[in-house]
Amino acid sequence: MADRYDNQEPSAYSNGGQAPLMKGEVGQPQVPPQPQAPANQQVFAQQPQTQPVYGAQPQGFQQPYAQQQAYAQSAYAQQAYAAGANAGAASASRKGGKAVWVVLGIILFAIVFVFTIGALSCSHMVSSISAPTQDYAALTTGDSVGVIDMAGTIQYDGTSCSPEGLRELLNQAEENPDIKAVVLRVDSGGGTATAGEEMAAYVRDFSKPIVVSSASMNCSAAYEISSQADYIFVNETTAIGAIGTIMQSTDISELLDKLGISVDNIASADSKDSSYGTRPLTDEERAYYQELVDTINETFINSVAEGRDMTVEKVRALATGMQFAGTVAVENGLADEVGIYEDALDKAAQLGGIESFDGAYDVVSLTQSPSDLSALMDLLGTSESSSVAEMLLESMKQEGARS
Repeated sequence: MADRYDNQEPSAYSNGGQAPLMKGEVGQPQVPPQPQAPANQQVFAQQPQTQPVYGAQPQGFQQPYAQQQAYAQSAYAQQAYAAGANAGAASASRKGGKAVWVVLGIILFAIVFVFTIGALSCSHMVSSISAPTQDYAALTTGDSVGVIDMAGTIQYDGTSCSPEGLRELLNQAEENPDIKAVVLRVDSGGGTATAGEEMAAYVRDFSKPIVVSSASMNCSAAYEISSQADYIFVNETTAIGAIGTIMQSTDISELLDKLGISVDNIASADSKDSSYGTRPLTDEERAYYQELVDTINETFINSVAEGRDMTVEKVRALATGMQFAGTVAVENGLADEVGIYEDALDKAAQLGGIESFDGAYDVVSLTQSPSDLSALMDLLGTSESSSVAEMLLESMKQEGARS
């Protein structure tokens, strides 16, 4: 137990009655022993010192006076501390007032947000129960032609250029009794073979007439889709066709070697990494991929032949992968007529059997249903939501001015 105190400074009880050493006084000459005070004053000599400036003074009859000075200074220090505390309390009060309004604003926004989400969810559930899709009959006042814009790459992205997006829009037209026909406005250079195959099937199976209006491009997978329509319009300068299939494999192995990068492919089969580009294709792999491309392209040719009512041999002869100008496409049978967008609308109305066809009919632009998130963003952008935000901001400004 004694070694617990080996590193402590000497105390008033261990230095033979001398005054305790202060920090920084280690190694300094010891103060000579002072005469002991009378017994009735011994308690002052043995009290630990709270103020360093007084702790180094000899203990004697002046100690009470020294303690009174220390007490007086301590009293003044307490007064200064009290004044500082009052000032700090006032500042904290002002800051606290602003913080309260900020917290209230956040809470109010959270309540509005949660309420809006709940309302949208309930509305969505009710509409889903009452009707699988939106009632688009309210958009029309009589016999109409629906229009679907298909501009962009054919792929699985949820837009009208994807199987799921096109199917949704065709279902809208199918379920709306006022829509008698559809114009498919195409401006696309193609895309993935599988997405094009699915979308071509949706157009082929659609029960109402579909007329294609070709814009600047109607190529590859986009043309496979268009070929299933009842009628195809082109502009004279439209690039159309490009019947063909391609698969690309890039070999960057030599570049990796120059950069000093080595790649180890751990695969379950020798050809599993053949399309990764880290090595050249073998002759067997190249032949395999060529056969795969030819098989996919044959599906493309057969689809066009069926949709355009042409022989497979004729379509295969046109399947050079090259584009045709609109006028040439009409001549070789890939398109029906040179005409603009309005011509396509008139043709769709005619094929749809609109009895009052006299140049006056409704045109309905078919669009995808907005998601709950986009509807929420639209709601938050309304004037009512803006008014709430402005009220909160003005209230916070007034509170800040009062503070």
